[in-house]
Amino acid sequence: MTKTFQNFIAGQWSAPESGAYFENRNPADTRDLIGTFPLSNSHDVDAAVASAKRGFEIWRNTPAPARGDVLRRVGDLLTQRKEEIADLMTREMGKPLTETRGDVQEGIDTAYYAATMGRQLSGRTVPSEMSNKWAMSFRRPIGVAGIIAPFNFPLAIPTWKMFPALVCGNACVFKPSEDVPHTGHTLVEIMLEAGLPPEVIQLVHGLGADVGAPIVSHPDVAVVSFTGSTQTGSMVGETCGRMHKRLSLEMGGKNAMIVMDDADLDLALDGVLWGAFGTTGQRCTATSRLILQKGIHDNFLGKLVERARGMALGDGRKKGTDVGPLIHESSRAKVERYIDIGQSDGADLLCGGRRPDGNKFEHGFFFEPTIFARVEAGMRIEQEEIFGPVLSVIRVSDADEAFRVNNGVKYGLSSSLYTRDVNLAFRAFNELDNGITYINAPTIGAEAHLPFGGVKQTGNGHREGGWEVYEFYSETKVGYCDFSGVLQRAQIDNYLGTPD
Repeated sequence: MTKTFQNFIAGQWSAPESGAYFENRNPADTRDLIGTFPLSNSHDVDAAVASAKRGFEIWRNTPAPARGDVLRRVGDLLTQRKEEIADLMTREMGKPLTETRGDVQEGIDTAYYAATMGRQLSGRTVPSEMSNKWAMSFRRPIGVAGIIAPFNFPLAIPTWKMFPALVCGNACVFKPSEDVPHTGHTLVEIMLEAGLPPEVIQLVHGLGADVGAPIVSHPDVAVVSFTGSTQTGSMVGETCGRMHKRLSLEMGGKNAMIVMDDADLDLALDGVLWGAFGTTGQRCTATSRLILQKGIHDNFLGKLVERARGMALGDGRKKGTDVGPLIHESSRAKVERYIDIGQSDGADLLCGGRRPDGNKFEHGFFFEPTIFARVEAGMRIEQEEIFGPVLSVIRVSDADEAFRVNNGVKYGLSSSLYTRDVNLAFRAFNELDNGITYINAPTIGAEAHLPFGGVKQTGNGHREGGWEVYEFYSETKVGYCDFSGVLQRAQIDNYLGTPD
């Protein structure tokens, strides 16, 4: 029997105003129906925001260490249910269990880190320029936070956004991706079980145009965090700018891994296979460009193609699977369009580039790991985010050319350099135009306690993760206390100057 899921609004599980639902199916086997989820609309968003406002008034007055204690209990529950959540996540979005276990672990790490931050939301105390006067700053919450998350990290990314927002004292209206609603539903269940007051969290399922857009444009949503495409992020930014909302955007990437002639090639080979084809290339940090110095280019490329051809496609819940399916058919069709584009622009298709043969693949959205060689800087497959298992290989003469190629795209999320030259490694930190640079590791692998984000058209300057995100979800309040008993005029009484 098909299970029907509900929204969580105003402290209760409830049907959408429309009465309509959408299907959530396993991308590895579309015959497997996970459940039906609400097709919500702006009326549901209005109800959720009204409830979140009530929740905010309760939550903002809860001491921050107590808010952190709730997140610690969330971490405990995620730890207890790690294997179960990993399994349902793989069923829902396709990546292998090894990866979804890591996804859950990132949520656990984020919960425990958030718990400690409940005791570290510090301001500053500084000397006043006046006698017998105290001057200080402190952090306070903003209000209702609109949380719009993508499909590729169904648990980790919502926790990046919601856990800091909650520890800072905000209430959340959460829209998970319509491709992974079951994970979002389970996360909210766990947060409620951990003791989060019911009106502090609202879960509204549905499509971006019907739910995401009304959240962004709602006048009582004061802060928005969005992860998705650069195109959609631009529209979110226009709305938030016009309405003077605080906004964090995490958008596209076209990340490059550079391998120099002196690199440990076996290490680099493992790195690029993981970076390019982990999560079936559906990461904003995926290694979608491989920049090889000419001395090792041919040898490295030959080994890479051999290893890529040997990667096992299949259901991520089955042992031995290296690469799962793409999230849906439109994603696979997009990848196929870029295969045609790459070939028409003159790149050499060395492996992959097609749907795999075999009965076990016919009901899933599978696509073979794909490598293009003789890719030139400026080609569309070198410039545009594909979000699939497609790697473009560019040959360069030296580090200067490699750095120019890395920087020659509109995105700036992650980069990677394999070398034994420590001087070149530190040059890379300075010169690669990205928010994140790895040395002797692929372009994926961010850790929960460090800031995450990029430059240029990848983001708008804010960061998720680490300590910086707590500044995004809170505002600075300055307080002065004058206990002199007399009127003291700053900048006047203490600097009288020359009398008239």
